[in-house]
Amino acid sequence: MINVVFLLLVFFLMTSQLAPPEPIEVTPPKAEGEDGNAVQVILFMGADGTIAFRDTTGEAALAAFAAEAGDAADPPLFRADAGAEAKAVARVLRDLAGRGLEDVALVVAPE
Repeated sequence: MINVVFLLLVFFLMTSQLAPPEPIEVTPPKAEGEDGNAVQVILFMGADGTIAFRDTTGEAALAAFAAEAGDAADPPLFRADAGAEAKAVARVLRDLAGRGLEDVALVVAPE
């Protein structure tokens, strides 16, 4: 019985496709510039209003985030928990704007 199960397993593995084939062969163009491995600068806010950036929390996290985001090529991200109060989120965004960061993207999930 084990032989039959093994043969069926091998048969299904050999005949199945894990990914659909591409309709045509495409070689992407090469470009000079950044290698694409840039680290995104992200500020986190928990449901209780706790602010965190890397290994710092609170006011130190805001200061470190503002310093690093000012030097970043990509716009910084702000990931707030869905349970966080809107006033707290607005307060942090206003504080970041006061520190010179006016282009901060708020990360949301699609419905």
